[in-house]
Amino acid sequence: MAVTHDAHVEHKQSWITRYIFSQDHKIIGIQYLFTSLFMALVGGFLAMLIRMQLGFPMAKFYWAQWLFPGGFANNQIKPDFYLAVVTMHGTIMIFFVLTTALSGGFGNFLIPLQIGARDMAFPFLNMLSYWLYPPAIVILLTSFFVTGGAPGGGWTAYPPLSALPNAAPGSGTGQTLWLISLAILIIAFLFGSLNYITTILQLRTRGMSLMRMPLTIWGLFVTAVLMLLSFPVLFAAAIMLLFDRSAGTSFFVPSGLVIGNQLVQHSGGNPLLWQHLFWFLGHPEVYVLILPPMGIVSEIMSTHARKPIFGYPFMVASIVAIAFLSFLVWGHHMYTSGMHPLVGTAFMTTTLAIAVPSAVKTFNWLATLWRAKIRFTTAMLFAVGFVSLFVTGGLTGIFLGSPPIDIYFQDTFFVVAHFHFVMASASLFGVFGGTYHWFPKMFGRFMDERLGRWHFWLTFVGIYATFFPMHFAGIAGMMRRIYSTQLYEHLQGLAAINAFVSVAAFALGVGQLIFVYNLFLSLWRGRRAGPNPWGSNTLEWQTDSPPPHGNFGEHLPEVHRWPYDYSVPGASEDFIPQTVSASRAPLPIHGGSSEEDPPRT
Repeated sequence: MAVTHDAHVEHKQSWITRYIFSQDHKIIGIQYLFTSLFMALVGGFLAMLIRMQLGFPMAKFYWAQWLFPGGFANNQIKPDFYLAVVTMHGTIMIFFVLTTALSGGFGNFLIPLQIGARDMAFPFLNMLSYWLYPPAIVILLTSFFVTGGAPGGGWTAYPPLSALPNAAPGSGTGQTLWLISLAILIIAFLFGSLNYITTILQLRTRGMSLMRMPLTIWGLFVTAVLMLLSFPVLFAAAIMLLFDRSAGTSFFVPSGLVIGNQLVQHSGGNPLLWQHLFWFLGHPEVYVLILPPMGIVSEIMSTHARKPIFGYPFMVASIVAIAFLSFLVWGHHMYTSGMHPLVGTAFMTTTLAIAVPSAVKTFNWLATLWRAKIRFTTAMLFAVGFVSLFVTGGLTGIFLGSPPIDIYFQDTFFVVAHFHFVMASASLFGVFGGTYHWFPKMFGRFMDERLGRWHFWLTFVGIYATFFPMHFAGIAGMMRRIYSTQLYEHLQGLAAINAFVSVAAFALGVGQLIFVYNLFLSLWRGRRAGPNPWGSNTLEWQTDSPPPHGNFGEHLPEVHRWPYDYSVPGASEDFIPQTVSASRAPLPIHGGSSEEDPPRT
């Protein structure tokens, strides 16, 4: 049942209840975004440490020795601390930055506004979902300071290294804290997913049918379903692994295992069980990070190209198809685990099949841009950049989907390059594009476009300069999580390429500092924005900037058309908001009726 306006009448609140322990979806979304920004700075700093070591393995860094006295010796990073840095970088960027910024940040802020609701279905549960996030961060970062240090088994935490406290450096208390932190964060994600699904299904305003929802909402809705179905699997696996570590169970620890000339007192476990459970979440997680940016990019492109999104029904169907297929491809991460070739062939087939709906989206984006009146705002630049990165990473994914090729490239820097393009960088471009696009709605001010363009070009060029050469390093056999190429004779010829990649990564890091500066500068000194500065059609632009408590005042908006009526012939302006009825504005000529269904281009 829809929440009435009376339940959201502005009432006097203390600063703490209004901005800290808030139940307003807009404040919670902004809290997620700024907390994710903090974690992005932490994860980015760890990335700089990684590139410092790989690019200049013999150099001495005195400042780092002072900052991490236990992780450095003679001003050089220790191998065990290096593995911990790699593990924490991956964990932070995937779970604590991209997932939280996209689903937690944009999901919270946009869903009620774009479907015409006053708030989430369960505001208190929404607040809880955020306030589980900071404790998870504290527990994770505490692992750097406990005896034995942070976990060093990689962000995948494969047993038996992660299952036995004495298996290796980084397998001690830090690994336990890693598991506890991840379990808490998963609970937060599940709270959020339940809220998003219920809100979208139950609180859409009058006239907002499913096929009139913006593609941003479709991306967030399907992502919430993915999270609800896949994250409990990893949650159960994390609890099982904690039992193996602390209670003597043997879910993942096999019999006959010897560590330090001592027989481990476990029997009956199977390390491959963890891999199945982890990757059953791990591959849908890729699309948890990519489906929201797909929706965001579609929204930005149509708005700033002043043109209807091409093939809306097919864009929706492709989102659903990608989500469905993402549950059938986890085994392609395990080609080297000894699986039967016929099983590998099955996973190869589903992996290659997922390229079809992905290609549908790519060609529809290109068709949307064809002969459009493109306004190259910073948001639009990041949207176009997203398509470039997604295609580049997707093409290498076709290589890795084939078992014979993947067996060679498995655990090399070719894989590192692939997922940094298609998952990390493309998702990050979605975050940046969405921030520049909706910043005026969030705060009533524009971000600086000149600084935004500097940020875009440094980031776009920096990503290609950093990650594209990694493909060649992977082809040459450079392993993931390698400490130094100088330790292997066949890799010593890669010193120059690693130095180049590191310098490019440092320049990429500088570009992100420009974004942080622009963000905080614009909060206080940005040019004022009106309710609808981009000339957009979706419902969030039909209210004030920033939106008031309850979002829409006394009456909720009524929807009469799909969200992408741009440049309609005969219209007085080049956009027609969803709230405008057919009697007040002409229908588009693309076919179909905007009073019933979106145009079928």
